Amino acid sequence: MTLEEQIDKDRLPQHVAVIMDGNGRWAKSQGKDRSYGHQEGVAAVRKVINAASVIGLKYLTMYTFSLENWKRPEEEIEALMTLLVTAIQGETPDLMKKNVRLKAIGDLSRLPESAYQALMACIHETSANTGTTLILALSYSSRWEIVEAIKTLAVELTEKKLNPNDITEAMVSDHLTTTGFPDPDLLIRTGGEKRISNFLLWQLSYAELYFTDTYWPDFRDEELYKAILYYQQRERRFGKTSEQLIL
Repeated sequence: MTLEEQIDKDRLPQHVAVIMDGNGRWAKSQGKDRSYGHQEGVAAVRKVINAASVIGLKYLTMYTFSLENWKRPEEEIEALMTLLVTAIQGETPDLMKKNVRLKAIGDLSRLPESAYQALMACIHETSANTGTTLILALSYSSRWEIVEAIKTLAVELTEKKLNPNDITEAMVSDHLTTTGFPDPDLLIRTGGEKRISNFLLWQLSYAELYFTDTYWPDFRDEELYKAILYYQQRERRFGKTSEQLIL
């Protein structure tokens, strides 16, 4: 049986989040500069989106560019933003063909105008699609997101629209950029690092964590299927005991 055939389609994670790490190190190992690694990383994104669509994954969030990434050398940022525009425009027809809906989370106001317009155009064009929802985390930081949610709640408290005792976990979730999306069931991080890196800190509370040494440009459908099979072997208790799950 292939890895895809081994997957129980009735027990898929509803939402998979991915930290795409290792583009630069992969390029260095090939004797190339970092931009080459980012270009090959786009090919990996295409393969993984296709694999997610094939098996019927509902939500796929990809950590594309963090707020911290704005600290990188200016020439690398410019190259990344140019690549982003090219990739979005180039991939839109394929997203339409695969019935994939595009969404984005993060401080999108910091994106260059060309990148922002390309992103919004793709989001609009794919908005009626009903297959996999692809969520790009762009100019994103989980701490930033939580602080912004607190600010909004503070304003509502000040304006007497809200009582402190009314604040619940669900209310906080509704004030995050991921409102309307289920929390991830599975987090995948490539490139050998074993940390979350300020990504979906609130939402990953009960996610299964899968780390692989594979650099992102080498990550393909088989790698995604391995991660999902790992997920399906886990016992997800959410604070309960194994015996309680049987009852």
